[in-house]
Amino acid sequence: MAISLYDLSVPTFLQTVRAIGAFLDRTAMYCVELSYDANDFVNARLFDDMAPFHFQIEAAWHHSVWGVEALKTGAFAPPALVGSVPFADLRAMVSKAEKALEALTPDEVNSWSTKELNIVLHRPRDKEDDWRPWEPRAMAFTPEAFLLSFSIPNFHFHAVTAYDILRSRGVPLGKRDYEGWLRIKSD
Repeated sequence: MAISLYDLSVPTFLQTVRAIGAFLDRTAMYCVELSYDANDFVNARLFDDMAPFHFQIEAAWHHSVWGVEALKTGAFAPPALVGSVPFADLRAMVSKAEKALEALTPDEVNSWSTKELNIVLHRPRDKEDDWRPWEPRAMAFTPEAFLLSFSIPNFHFHAVTAYDILRSRGVPLGKRDYEGWLRIKSD
């Protein structure tokens, strides 16, 4: 059975984007129940050298919506990062991602399957004495390889890191909260 570019991307992103929205909603309810401030999660990190919660949500948004947009345009060009924003704004970001993905049609996405993607990634240094090169890296991808080797792995890394930050701070989440609604066979 062949799998289309649409099937590979949009439903995969939507399943986890919706799960992110649900675990953000659960976090908000948890905060109300315990009289916590949900905004205290915005800058939380798993480790000092890892990006904060707000970045994880924003990066998941970018890798889902702009990952698919790259299939159309040939360039991975998400908007500039907005940085630390209120928790409610992070939830709104996830809602925007869900709406953008829902608006895509199979015919539209599948029509991009022959596009060439020449992606230029800019990697800033983490600190002044960072030994890693700062120059942009150009990489050529097929649409499928871009999704499978770059966009989807990055998307899931940031989604699970956001989940882990909340979980490490006591939010009652489990594996099924991360999985979201499974796409089971229907008869």
